[in-house]
Amino acid sequence: MSNRLPSAIARAFFMVLLVATPALMVPHVSTDTTQIVVLIAMFAAALTFFEYATDYPGLVEFRDAPPFNRIRFTGLYFTVFLLSVLVRGQTIDSTSTQFVEAVGSLIGQAIDIPYSPVRLITLMLPETASALDIDTLRTASGMAYLISLVSLAVFMIVLRVSNWPHNGRKFNFWVNLPMFDPTTGGDVVDRLERDSRFNVALGFMLPFLTPAIVKVASGFFGSISVTNDMTMIWTITAWAFLPASLFMRGIAMQRLADMIKDQRARHVAQQSEVGVQRA
Repeated sequence: MSNRLPSAIARAFFMVLLVATPALMVPHVSTDTTQIVVLIAMFAAALTFFEYATDYPGLVEFRDAPPFNRIRFTGLYFTVFLLSVLVRGQTIDSTSTQFVEAVGSLIGQAIDIPYSPVRLITLMLPETASALDIDTLRTASGMAYLISLVSLAVFMIVLRVSNWPHNGRKFNFWVNLPMFDPTTGGDVVDRLERDSRFNVALGFMLPFLTPAIVKVASGFFGSISVTNDMTMIWTITAWAFLPASLFMRGIAMQRLADMIKDQRARHVAQQSEVGVQRA
């Protein structure tokens, strides 16, 4: 456990930084919001620390199979950070905020076509929303969507280059997939491939389903408002990050299924060679 402590402390610190970034960058954050952010940051840090400090698995998947979680966290943090920069630019203008706004606006307008995820997410706004509110939400969603696509592309490139999960260490199913029991539910390859297809399909549909779910929920909890900066940042982040994360998980599951099939094929070939030599 002592060997894991420095890594666990570092990861806990980065979780605190992730949760606190919007509150630190967005101006005019209320005292109540700051207190809530502190509580959530402490909880996230404690969960991350105890997850990575112990040798036994908990809830985090692919804990000892880098760089899976590192790529996901990097994409998540850059989404939160750049959306915070975008919101900050509405009050404090600078070159960096103008650049982020220009890139987000360009991407948002490029993919703002009928029935696209960006068009659907702008429909979450109430009918009384102004043109500025719609443009702000479109720019934020365009930036977040771009980061999610880049993260997914980087993940696939790393998988090819590093031959993940064969990256110099053995892959432990129990540690990296603590909620997956390979001894129940039929053949493990079939289950991995089924989970892979489910995650990819859900990741594809989620950007289209999320705006509809939020629109239905707005009838009970009120409509989303871009005037609430923290709400917009975390809503858009979840909208863009969760589908990309599901895509990565589905691809990883398929990779593990292919790995097991290759090992089985090599084992069958070795047994055949032994049988031929004995004959």
